[in-house]
Order: sequence, then C-alpha cells, then structure tokens
Amino acid sequence: MDATVREVADQHRYVIELDGAQVALLDYQLDDAQIALLHAETDPAHTGNGFAGQLTRRALDDARERGLAVLPLCPYVSGWIAKHPDYVDLVPSEQRQHFGLPAGA
Repeated sequence: MDATVREVADQHRYVIELDGAQVALLDYQLDDAQIALLHAETDPAHTGNGFAGQLTRRALDDARERGLAVLPLCPYVSGWIAKHPDYVDLVPSEQRQHFGLPAGA
C-alpha cells in the first residue's frame, strides 16, 4: 500500500490517497493569518489506520511553516492537539480554553 498525504489547495483540504483512492480528508478555511481546521473524515473501511492523525500533523506542520495561527474547530483535531502538546502553541492563547486546551502551554 502506497499512502500519499497532500494538500489540495483549490478544494481547501488535505487528503490521503492510498493506491490512488482518497481514504481520508481534512477540510480547512484559510485567511492571511490563520487556518481553521474544520472537519476530518476517514473512509469507514480505513478507520483505525492513523490517517486522521497523519492529516492533522501535516496541516499543523504546514501552519507552523507558514506562520499561521490554528483554530482547531474539528473536535478530532483539538483532541489530537491536546495529546500532542508540542502543537498547542499554534493555537492563540486566548482561544485555547475554548478548544479545551491548556491556556499556559
């Protein structure tokens, strides 16, 4: 199996393709200073393979490289960030409590 993670900017999403078929996606909304991560979804046949986590990490790494603040509106993404505190700094401190993240991280 050959999995590829990529951004599809014209569709405002990150996707994972496995052997040429899309198996997971993460939708976002982007403006000049921030990216809102809206919705992660994995094809039910591929749930449990870590694809949503791979998409989340890629989106957050891209946000860091671009200097963007992150609004994790997707419950999966905010939960993932809570489990990976090295990404909490991407969420504006005044927004962290709203997403269930530690304010002082």
